Amino acid sequence: MKIALSGTGSRENGVFLSQMKKTLDLLDIDTQMMQDSDYKMAKEVDLVLVTGGDRGILDYFHKVVTDSAPVLGVYESDSTGFLAQIEIKDLESAILRLKRSNYEVDEVFRLAVKVDGKEVEPVLNDVAIFPSKSATLMEHILRIDGKDVWHDNSDGVIISTPTGSTAYSMSAGGPMVLQKSSVFIVVSVNSVDNTRRPLVVPNDTKLEIADIMGRYHCEVILDGGSRLPIKKMLECYRHEFPARLVRLIGDSSAISLIAKKVKLAKDLLSVPPSAKLILKTLEYEGALTQKDLSTKTMLPERTVRLSLSHLLNLGYVKKKTSLRDARQKIYELRI
Repeated sequence: MKIALSGTGSRENGVFLSQMKKTLDLLDIDTQMMQDSDYKMAKEVDLVLVTGGDRGILDYFHKVVTDSAPVLGVYESDSTGFLAQIEIKDLESAILRLKRSNYEVDEVFRLAVKVDGKEVEPVLNDVAIFPSKSATLMEHILRIDGKDVWHDNSDGVIISTPTGSTAYSMSAGGPMVLQKSSVFIVVSVNSVDNTRRPLVVPNDTKLEIADIMGRYHCEVILDGGSRLPIKKMLECYRHEFPARLVRLIGDSSAISLIAKKVKLAKDLLSVPPSAKLILKTLEYEGALTQKDLSTKTMLPERTVRLSLSHLLNLGYVKKKTSLRDARQKIYELRI
């Protein structure tokens, strides 16, 4: 078995990649470190191990625009995530299961994205358009296969894959869809027209968000991460190369992951909106300090501190010491 290791360039990920390589060397696995500048290796190995949890997997499939060996996501803590499956402490037992072929590979499609005619990184979960200033309306036209479907004024619009249907799209009122469904989901966020319900359309169609206008410039958000300015047109269609995700046999199925999301939503009914915003920020951004959370959410530090206390008590967030600075605490999802 030939395995490639991939992760972001952070110091923490570097430490975990080194730990993983030592473990794999002891198991006599042919292991190579994948460089950010060279993703050709993704097609030349049997498996890619990606650090950084769900955020790491999303970033990986942004950078690998062609075919890739199956990917298994690794968490550096006791979090479980929704895309990443194993903790680093369970790496040895997971590799032994892989060597016995005790796994399956789920193929899920990605979205190819063009912004004002220029192709950008593909997404695994969703692509969204929002005004750069919150609480302002954005005017747009939705086209499906070149035909106008609606002319709308809303806070923004989200186009999601089934994989992303339990992420940002669900938070905005979209449906939960099983991962292997051959559909797109389109959600108009807080439309002034209450007939603009979420749409589910076949994934062999071409979607366009056109004639985009607002008081402030608008931005495209890729998988809740990178932001790009947009002037007039967003185009989305099924990407040529799907994402291939390893699922160890006996581990969580897509249906059980949806059940997990339902339980999370029920539990969070009792927490303030600020705590929900922090949870969503951690889901998309990964581990952050209290100061980072305050900057990204624009909430006062006192509000962030109280919200983190709620989430820590519920067990959805954990606190750990930063490897860069032992005096600093980092917060990350436990779910």
